[in-house]
Amino acid sequence: MDEISPLASVEIPSLEGKVSESEWKIRVDLAAAYRLVAHYGWDDLVFTHLSARVPGPEHHFLLNPYNLMFEEVTASSLVKVGMDGLPVEPTAFITNPAGFTIHSAIHMARPDAQAVIHLHTPHGQAVSAHGDGLMPLTQTAMLIRDEVAYHDYEGVAVDLDERERIIADLGDKGAMLLRNHGTLAVGETVGEAFLRIYFLERACQAQILALSAGDNLNNPPQGSPEVTAQQGKMGLKLAAGALAWPALLRKAYRLDPSFAT
Repeated sequence: MDEISPLASVEIPSLEGKVSESEWKIRVDLAAAYRLVAHYGWDDLVFTHLSARVPGPEHHFLLNPYNLMFEEVTASSLVKVGMDGLPVEPTAFITNPAGFTIHSAIHMARPDAQAVIHLHTPHGQAVSAHGDGLMPLTQTAMLIRDEVAYHDYEGVAVDLDERERIIADLGDKGAMLLRNHGTLAVGETVGEAFLRIYFLERACQAQILALSAGDNLNNPPQGSPEVTAQQGKMGLKLAAGALAWPALLRKAYRLDPSFAT
């Protein structure tokens, strides 16, 4: 850490045409997700992370430059790292060690987890610290709740030994509450991971608002959480592939098209 120095500038040469078309598309989607996380106020200065695996047998994946705010991230600035945590190509940027620990664990163990999003929002942290975890209080919570796993807090995630426990706790679930820490979601695409974290974050926010209003809570009728969970599993891929994520991409271009450079 003693060798880290502030960036002199954030001028980033474009990688478009210098990487494969499939990698460039993933870079653009992931950069859009970073900008949208910032837009929705889910960023935590520079301290959370989103990742996406790039095509190829090497299992390389893209992480944000630790030096940049999420509103500054572009497709070309994303750092491609290997499973040893080192950049695959020369870069002026560094990556977050905790980001590598969490994301490399999931990318290594879950071929379907092409994208991973991890956040530290106040509402997500509050629910992660609540003894009951995510409660079936709202439709949004019921849509996502069956997909949520739990992982106990072990300190800042820089110990590579923690990777085995993260994977064991995640299992085949699509989302996780990292106890006393934050939220996490995975997806076969960046869009799918984004939609999953969106539902989880909204559910956490609604839970904290409901609990803060008093203890006169209306619990859903018996059986309805299970029905809603099945509906959520069927609808999320459609929303990610054809509905919400394409609309979110259009929103990202309207906000600031520089993410796609």
